[in-house]
Amino acid sequence: MRVVSLLPAATEIVGILGQLDALVGVSHECDYPPAVNAKPRVTHCPIHGAGLSSAAIDRWVRETLATTGTLYRLDEPLLRRLQPDIILTQRLCDVCAVDFGSVTAFAATLPGPPQVVNLEPSCLADIFENIRCVGRVLGVPGRADGAVNALVERVQAVQARWAHVAHRPKCFLMEWIDPPYCSGHWGPELVELAGGIEPLGLKGKDSTRIPWERVLEAQPEVIVLACCGHRPQRTLADLPILRRYPAWESLPAVQSGRVYVVDGSAYFSRPGPRIVDSLEILAEIIRPDLFTGNFPDRGVLCVETANSCL
Repeated sequence: MRVVSLLPAATEIVGILGQLDALVGVSHECDYPPAVNAKPRVTHCPIHGAGLSSAAIDRWVRETLATTGTLYRLDEPLLRRLQPDIILTQRLCDVCAVDFGSVTAFAATLPGPPQVVNLEPSCLADIFENIRCVGRVLGVPGRADGAVNALVERVQAVQARWAHVAHRPKCFLMEWIDPPYCSGHWGPELVELAGGIEPLGLKGKDSTRIPWERVLEAQPEVIVLACCGHRPQRTLADLPILRRYPAWESLPAVQSGRVYVVDGSAYFSRPGPRIVDSLEILAEIIRPDLFTGNFPDRGVLCVETANSCL
């Protein structure tokens, strides 16, 4: 069986199922587990690594989708040489991968043709079902069930820890700084499962640009900067922009020093096995009195010090 993954999350699912040897090609963004970095890259993004500002990235994404309908390019000659039996992709978000229509149209021209598997999660339950789906397709359903059961146990352990706590802090999970975006899909659910309340997020829906005035109205007690596709150091570069927003210093989260930078690329933006790591990160941020020291260090930074705080 020869598998191509067009999604970092799908690649991680293949990894947790112990099937990396079947993986013959990955997207330009796939980087975990580390072994996949030696795999051929079958997609390309024109601005990948270009060092654009967040505002410029947002503008390019909107304009490119409006004019061409896709942000990425398939390496079609390479895909033909790889002769995949299965292509793992999605049609949930055109910002995250090659558009689904292009993938299915090209796959139809390949020998076989290969099976195109659509992974389209909007919540944690969908992510777990995606793991089971890939397990069935790869012929290892038992491994998939075991992996999901272990993840569910971790989710339940987090919930049990704060279940009898009365106060649930308002936590704004911010997916982009310039311009401001609230979280969507599984993001608000993660906040709730971690013991917080997401006053701005859109559970099960697309992340959306919001006026800064809405953040001021929400008065979040905690702010978590989980910029889509950004590593923590890249997000830190946008902090001067955030601090220039009107009345930033007046927000409860800022006044109490509870603004955090997390790895949006590795965790929060990827609907794969490490989404439960994202939950544990949030639990430790939102309820440090209950969770500090309970989980591995995953590079969370305090905004005011830019140092590791968990």
